Amino acid sequence: MRAYDFSPLWRSTVGFDRLFDLVETAQRAGEDNYPPYNIERLGEDRYQISLAIAGFSPNEVAVTAEQNAVTVEGNKPDRTEREYLYRGISARPFKRQFNLAEYVQVHSSSFENGLLKIELVREIPEAMKPRRIAINAAPSDNVHQLEGKAA
Repeated sequence: MRAYDFSPLWRSTVGFDRLFDLVETAQRAGEDNYPPYNIERLGEDRYQISLAIAGFSPNEVAVTAEQNAVTVEGNKPDRTEREYLYRGISARPFKRQFNLAEYVQVHSSSFENGLLKIELVREIPEAMKPRRIAINAAPSDNVHQLEGKAA
């Protein structure tokens, strides 16, 4: 994959630091694809991230919500009491981070059938929502009617 140099843009832009960080993170994210995941839109302001983490139990996985990011980490204790002839189910430690848009919050998480599901909701504060502004009209007693004659 190509690496882009954003230094010429740094000289002429202000406040786009987060955008450039997101692009660089996206470039690096293509390198590691474990664990596999889906991102679904469930509604206008509802999303769900599903991670396939077969072989992990809920107490071996941590979900952390930070400002504009949710991080999922898994760490399986090393148990050498079994002798595997073939080991196809990966149990390696992982850390996957998802950047969230403004006002997107983690609502809940659940673990079922080897899938970790994280529900996200966009909750825009009331002060940020569009609102209708009433238009005040001049009182009607200030209006003068002009008399006119028909031509």
